[in-house]
Amino acid sequence: MSDRFVTNATTEEWRHTPGWGRYVVFERPGSRFPDFGINVHVLEPGEVSTMYHGEDAQEDFLVLAGECLAIVEGQEIPLRRWDFLHCGRWVKHGFVGAGEGPCAILMVGARRDGQDVDVVYAAEPAAGRHGASVQADTSSPAEAYVSRPEFTVGPYVPGSLPGA
Repeated sequence: MSDRFVTNATTEEWRHTPGWGRYVVFERPGSRFPDFGINVHVLEPGEVSTMYHGEDAQEDFLVLAGECLAIVEGQEIPLRRWDFLHCGRWVKHGFVGAGEGPCAILMVGARRDGQDVDVVYAAEPAAGRHGASVQADTSSPAEAYVSRPEFTVGPYVPGSLPGA
């Protein structure tokens, strides 16, 4: 992969699973960025972005459009356009779409030498009310997402991102 490239979120492939939103990853297949992962995740009201979890690295989130509910350390925090959430190491979190339409969130998470960092999926009642909690703590993504259907790959859905 080149050390630089330009792309547009609306021309990239998007991944989608009903109830889990849709997202675009800017990395190229087989060539991950070494220092961080970055994507834009779009959630419709009631959809969840991930199972409630904490990681051994920081993650940052910027709401680009719409509204969502962040569940952070068991607290439900409403977020809207231009709200920024920083989660340091091991801060447990997850997101649920809220409001009247799609919520687009820019998500950036640290990596080490292109590898994912350690993660713990935690049982949390607040996340459980939205279908975003495991039954028992685990560090296995396979266990955490056992009931989630596979993502399908497709084109950008017009109107998902502001102005696009």
